[in-house]
Amino acid sequence: MNTRLVVKIISISLLLSAIKGTQAQTGDYLGFDRNTYPGDANLKALHQTFSYTGYWLNHPPGEKTNTWAGHRAAVESAGFGFLVLFNGRLYAELKSVANATRLGQSDAQAAESAARREGFPVHTVIFLDQEQGGRMLPEQKAYIYAWVDAVTAAGFRAGIYCSGIAATDDNNIVTAEDIRQNAAGRQITYWAINDSCPPAPGCAFPKSPPSPAQSGVRFAEVWQFAQSPQRKEVAAHCSNYNRDGNCYPPGISPAQQLHVDVNTATSPDPSNGRSH
Repeated sequence: MNTRLVVKIISISLLLSAIKGTQAQTGDYLGFDRNTYPGDANLKALHQTFSYTGYWLNHPPGEKTNTWAGHRAAVESAGFGFLVLFNGRLYAELKSVANATRLGQSDAQAAESAARREGFPVHTVIFLDQEQGGRMLPEQKAYIYAWVDAVTAAGFRAGIYCSGIAATDDNNIVTAEDIRQNAAGRQITYWAINDSCPPAPGCAFPKSPPSPAQSGVRFAEVWQFAQSPQRKEVAAHCSNYNRDGNCYPPGISPAQQLHVDVNTATSPDPSNGRSH
């Protein structure tokens, strides 16, 4: 065979391999989150489907304890990346702009302390869990931006978990866009919730996950597209949840009741929380 032809074939092969490698590195990744720790024994089976997991730094919504505390090393050893979460305040707790600012600052200190205690490296993205949607009121904005500023000043990066669904009762405001438009240049990573089918695939675990931008929030880096239990008022057109309304992962019997919320992200470690 002609030497030049051999060299050309090898060069093309190397180029195709490089392109394939780049695609693998720039793909999207499935992850899960849940309020209670799934248990060390289930991590291996969960990692067969998911690249990363949510990890709470304080009590999740509606919970009286944080069962994730102290399990970071086990989760990382099982191969997971992280979505590090801090449960924020509801509007009723804020009272005034001044009080909301103080709470934002003190909660950021609590988040930073918990992240260090759990062993997360500096520059880890900590997501503030903003449960309420629609247009953010002045007190909510004061709280969010005070929290973001204090977390950033402590050497971590700030993210926010918030609605990516247009609020039909609030002039179709999308919470993620409202927060971003008023962020005054702050660097915030967005984790959008949109579990309405479409665009959500429902309780699904695709080998090639959809891009977070398909959530309807073009700048989102994470998209939660399924919640347990299924939110009937939002996800009524999603037909692939379990009969009990929950979403159960592959490889684990539904009898265990280990239901999950499902996410897609642009990184296998969206919070950059791994130590290695």
